[in-house]
Amino acid sequence: MPNGYILALDQGTTSSRAIVFGHDGRVVASAQQEFEQILPRPGWVEHDPQAVWSSQLAVAQQAIKKARLAPQQIAAIGIANQRETTILWERATGRPVANAIVWQSRVSAPICDRLKADGLEPLFRDKTGLVVDAYFSGTKIKHLLDTVDGLRVRAAAGEILFGTVDSWLIWQLTGGALHVTDVSNASRTLLFNIHTLDWDDELLRALDVPRAMLPEVRSSSEHYGQTVSEIFGAPIPIAGCAGDQQAATFGQACFSVGSAKNTYGTGCFMLLNTGQTAVASKNNLLTTVGWQIADGPVTYCLEGSVFIAGAVVQWLRDGLGIIRSSIDVEQLAASVPDSEGVYVVPAFVGLGAPYWDPYARGTILGISRGTTAAHIARAAVESMAFQSRDLLEAMEKDAGVRLADLKVDGGASVNNALMQFQADILGTSVRRPVVAETTALGAAYLAGLAVGYWDSQADIARNWALDRQFDPTMASEDRERKHRMWQKAVERSLNWHEE
Repeated sequence: MPNGYILALDQGTTSSRAIVFGHDGRVVASAQQEFEQILPRPGWVEHDPQAVWSSQLAVAQQAIKKARLAPQQIAAIGIANQRETTILWERATGRPVANAIVWQSRVSAPICDRLKADGLEPLFRDKTGLVVDAYFSGTKIKHLLDTVDGLRVRAAAGEILFGTVDSWLIWQLTGGALHVTDVSNASRTLLFNIHTLDWDDELLRALDVPRAMLPEVRSSSEHYGQTVSEIFGAPIPIAGCAGDQQAATFGQACFSVGSAKNTYGTGCFMLLNTGQTAVASKNNLLTTVGWQIADGPVTYCLEGSVFIAGAVVQWLRDGLGIIRSSIDVEQLAASVPDSEGVYVVPAFVGLGAPYWDPYARGTILGISRGTTAAHIARAAVESMAFQSRDLLEAMEKDAGVRLADLKVDGGASVNNALMQFQADILGTSVRRPVVAETTALGAAYLAGLAVGYWDSQADIARNWALDRQFDPTMASEDRERKHRMWQKAVERSLNWHEE
């Protein structure tokens, strides 16, 4: 067994985490820290890039300390990150020029409307596998270049750098020595051709984004460089990087074509491995790069993206104030036998797949005099399962297969009642692994492969262990009736917001 441990940095939308893993894929130590969500206007979401970095640095140092390790005992660092979130900073100083525009933000929806009106969506779809939506980085970059005085000229001169959060963290960890990203993160920008595996000049021209500001694209598992000594007390190799959902798919050992996972985090993300074939979706899903090991072939995935999943629980806590902490939601929701006909559509920042409506807004339907906070809490939790069914149905149509089971992970997957309802509403078995934090684990695996800590994907797959399987028990007529009512609720949330 190799000596040492792997440190995974899991930089998420609402918090930064760091986890130390051993060779068996189990958690040795972890630390987590939330940071502020900046909401300038309805549908706009921002982060302070310095808060992202400082929180990630703090938890990384804490995790190593908790594990009682010297930096020399960390064989490598792997990074998983909230994807599409867009940061621009000065090459000379490393200072951000604006707040990060978060993947959830709808700020660039008008730009997307213009691109569609100009007939450019097929071009973007063919080259990137993505739909034209404010979700992705490219239109966020354009928004900043269009609205910050003098920024486009400086970017063209190479003075301003763009990065998704992985690039920002690697820049900070290496003291500005590396401006890189990996293929999985690059594939979420609307600027990267997933077939040629390079930034695409035609797309750059369409969005008026200078190539000079873009990071170098690397594989997801290779030795990129090392941290500067002062951060941890000694240099540590940085050897793995992937967008959080691709990392979770890797961490779930979904290595065979047709295997799939669903992550319940801030959003909800279902990915299906399609191997070396980039399957074009006919049902409003995304075709995305899953990962690339060193200089090997690329693994592609079909993906369905839900913008608000676990974040609906934060809204119950911070917005409505009906729970004191997120973990209280399971008990409150379980205090009633069902939602009593109440449906919550958490379209707080529009709807993602398969609707792709940036102007949808949240709704609560079916309220009666007997509706209580518990019914609303239960409906909010159940919205994660209903949205996931929408994804699975589209995915099965695209892939031409019926999934026998679905692997699950992420914070909300520990909610047993939610996982049972998910199995019921899908009519499919749901399998939860012992290590639910598979996003961080996937980043660790990618880094560990690059430095020989793990020998192969087969070596990794042996670590996967079942915690619990949830099998459907709901009668099919009840399942279909509930889903039909959910679809009626979604219809009423669409195209609500007006600019």
